[in-house]
Amino acid sequence: MGAKIKGAGTDVIEIEGVKKLREVSYNIMPDRIETGTFLCMTAMTGGNLKVKGANSNHITPVLYKLEEAGCKLKVQKNEIEIQAPKRLKAVDIKTMPYPGFPTDMQSIFATSLTLAKGTSMVVENLFENRYKYTQELIRMGAKITIEGKTAVIKGVRRLYGANVKATDLRGGAALVMAGMVAKGETKIENIEYILRGYEKFDQKLKSLGIDIR
Repeated sequence: MGAKIKGAGTDVIEIEGVKKLREVSYNIMPDRIETGTFLCMTAMTGGNLKVKGANSNHITPVLYKLEEAGCKLKVQKNEIEIQAPKRLKAVDIKTMPYPGFPTDMQSIFATSLTLAKGTSMVVENLFENRYKYTQELIRMGAKITIEGKTAVIKGVRRLYGANVKATDLRGGAALVMAGMVAKGETKIENIEYILRGYEKFDQKLKSLGIDIR
């Protein structure tokens, strides 16, 4: 666009003002966490899904863990297709800075593991107090124990609908996931958290056959 700017990758960015910027055509990068959310939703429900406009290089650790859990993936240039097993296998995850496993995928992936066969271990290495959502999942029948930075998840056969509260953005999306597979109706409060991070979330889920309003 004609800007005079330097310092990318360093601690200091220097900008020298110019009289005018040129217009350009630019494609905004896809949202890797939204991509991961829909893949984990599919994994948890035992379904099939093709996500278009996705960049697999942005979520490589998530894809590895989905395959480890038993999902079959077909990755092409701008799309990811997932075929989930009837029941996921337990896996262990540890959040790390990029390009490691994203902390924003921690609650999403952990929720899919609540129905997995076996016991999973989730370690949150980046932020504190990112397990608040687990108390809401426990109310829905999940078996989760928190020990410091680690969440121990013992897979169960079924979750049950309940009235729950979103405590943050990704934790709220995780509760939507749980509600999708839970027996009965799930009502989620504080959805302003969820709406902040997902565009037309309910409409996209409706198009996939989810009974949501």
